[in-house]
Amino acid sequence: MDLETQIQLLINNAPQDGQTPQIVAAIAPTLMALAQKLQHTHYYILQNSQGNWVLTTLSNRSNPEIEKRVIYAFPTLQDVSLSSSAGLDPQILAKAMPVIQILFQLVALEPVDSIVFRETPGSNNHTVEVQRQEFQTLIQQQLQQHKRSRQVPPNIA
Repeated sequence: MDLETQIQLLINNAPQDGQTPQIVAAIAPTLMALAQKLQHTHYYILQNSQGNWVLTTLSNRSNPEIEKRVIYAFPTLQDVSLSSSAGLDPQILAKAMPVIQILFQLVALEPVDSIVFRETPGSNNHTVEVQRQEFQTLIQQQLQQHKRSRQVPPNIA
């Protein structure tokens, strides 16, 4: 499924509350721009039996008090099998998800600092990290721009 279709599905599946579809449409350019920097249209996300995404806590080697909570996104099912975290628990499943949906979910994933997209099948060397805080800032800027463009100028008469 191409990125345009993924965006349209996200808009169509948004709660029909009179606002959410317009908000999703407003941030669509940001989602699209980021998704276009990634190599795949779908990634595999590890999930537990309740459907929650598996969070991995990474520690800084030189300063173990500094931690980062990440979710890994794998390009293929075979790459999930190669991951050390995937084989530890039989309750962990890999689910293919559209990249637009993954990015959209990142906005609301409070305990998550980043999603690490593994880009090259069979290799851990090429990754793209999308930091939640930076992504939220881009989304806020897009929403501010959208809000300004919708305001009626005071001298419209």
